[in-house]
Amino acid sequence: MHRIQRVGNCYVAESAVVVGDVQMGEGTNIWHQCVARGDVAPIRLGRRVNVQDGSLLHCSGGVTLEIADDVAIGHHAVVHCRSVGSRTLVATRATILDECVIGEDCLIGAGSVVTPRTQIPPGSVVLGIPGRVVRSIRDDEKEYIQHVIRSYQNLATRHVDGEFKPFGVE
Repeated sequence: MHRIQRVGNCYVAESAVVVGDVQMGEGTNIWHQCVARGDVAPIRLGRRVNVQDGSLLHCSGGVTLEIADDVAIGHHAVVHCRSVGSRTLVATRATILDECVIGEDCLIGAGSVVTPRTQIPPGSVVLGIPGRVVRSIRDDEKEYIQHVIRSYQNLATRHVDGEFKPFGVE
């Protein structure tokens, strides 16, 4: 039996695994096959955080993971750090490792790997392996991040309202 999970006004896909000390702010949505493990330290998700399919949220023992408001975490990303600032996009398959601090208004490019203890200044675009700041974020990229956040808010509502039923469910 397929069920839609609503935690307060958050959407958590049935196939997501959220365990331990995990708190979600208003409007957060966690999609299919995601894992948020607050077992070795707390995970704090701000308002309107979007965690897309297949992503993993975890942290080092005793180091709280804090993700601020209006953050989009793309498909299959690994966020295993200390913090991600507001209005940031962690793109598809990006990896952020132990105790990193990502500033606000950042874009961590697809496939990038931010190595342990790296601090990324606010307003940065990070690309590559290892991830390096390549330039400042542009206004159109900031607008795109807000578009992603709004789109996933809308999509979560549509799922909760029953618009999309899994194959074989009437």
